[in-house]
Amino acid sequence: MKGISDINILLKSMNPKLRKGEYIFAVVTKSQAKTLNPVMTFEEEEGKTVVTDKQEADAKKISYDSSWKLITLTIHSDLQAVGLIAAISNKLAESEISINVVSAFYHDHLFVSPEKSEEAMRILKNISA
Repeated sequence: MKGISDINILLKSMNPKLRKGEYIFAVVTKSQAKTLNPVMTFEEEEGKTVVTDKQEADAKKISYDSSWKLITLTIHSDLQAVGLIAAISNKLAESEISINVVSAFYHDHLFVSPEKSEEAMRILKNISA
């Protein structure tokens, strides 16, 4: 099933959902990676980046700099859709909210600071209104 690419439909129907818990980004060794249940991994030249639950990282003594809340845009966006992330990023930037974006096959996922997560949700819902 192909995702939606029309920017107007995407913005009006993105239906953001704030997930429970907090997440961290960390670079881990191969042995550490085997013990984790990450929501995402990415191989970079410098090492393996994981995004995983903060409680899991704390329990396994994984080092990280900060924690993040996860907002999922529940609309099935086409990977080739143009403008969705730019529109969202610009609106959030106006309120000095930084985002780390992960686009997966079905949905786009925004990592925001815990302190700004409720404000980010309000802004995203206003964009859809």
